[in-house]
Amino acid sequence: MKPSIFGAYDIRGKYPSEINEKVIEKLLPIILKILKVKSKGKIVLGHDVRLSSPQLYKAAMNKLNSLNKSGYDLEIVSAGMITTPMIYFLVHKFKAKGGIVITASHNPKEYNGIKIVNASGLPVSGKEIYELYKALR
Repeated sequence: MKPSIFGAYDIRGKYPSEINEKVIEKLLPIILKILKVKSKGKIVLGHDVRLSSPQLYKAAMNKLNSLNKSGYDLEIVSAGMITTPMIYFLVHKFKAKGGIVITASHNPKEYNGIKIVNASGLPVSGKEIYELYKALR
């Protein structure tokens, strides 16, 4: 995983060389730790309109479901295709521990990534996630 994908407000890079399904799967347990989901919690998951987003969304959903089979008790709110501002609304509406949206914001179409929002509706730093990733390796 390239350190350059971890930004101030999100994680993003070129798909599939920097961001891909395997990266998403590796990051999800770390994201849950950052969101303070130890074993139980509600998570909102959505994606944008990019062509690679449905594949990454599916990988995220599969990983969250597999975590449920290994001791977690996650309630996954499948938001489907959404805009980034909608994740803030949905986290509050569903009183979730956090939200994850597959998006690369304003970047060109060959990019994709992850934006994470905590229970307070504040973006989680990609750099914070990278520091935890390094510590867990």
